Amino acid sequence: MAFETRRRSILKSLSWRFLAALITSAVVYVLTGKGDFAAKVGIADTLVKLVIYFMHERAWDRINYGRVPPAPDYEV
Repeated sequence: MAFETRRRSILKSLSWRFLAALITSAVVYVLTGKGDFAAKVGIADTLVKLVIYFMHERAWDRINYGRVPPAPDYEV
């Protein structure tokens, strides 16, 4: 079984946030017709969601629900 490296996970996260910011900005632009406002909303959305996601991950790190111990032959 192949596992993702941390670097791959980080790059996937960053590329997704970039794409999500573009989508948010595009929707705001279509609704308002204001490019500068759309860009500001896209940036604010990204920053807020990065902080909230980090807090969400840290909270879930304290919850053991759904965790299983690694197989005896598993090496990190």
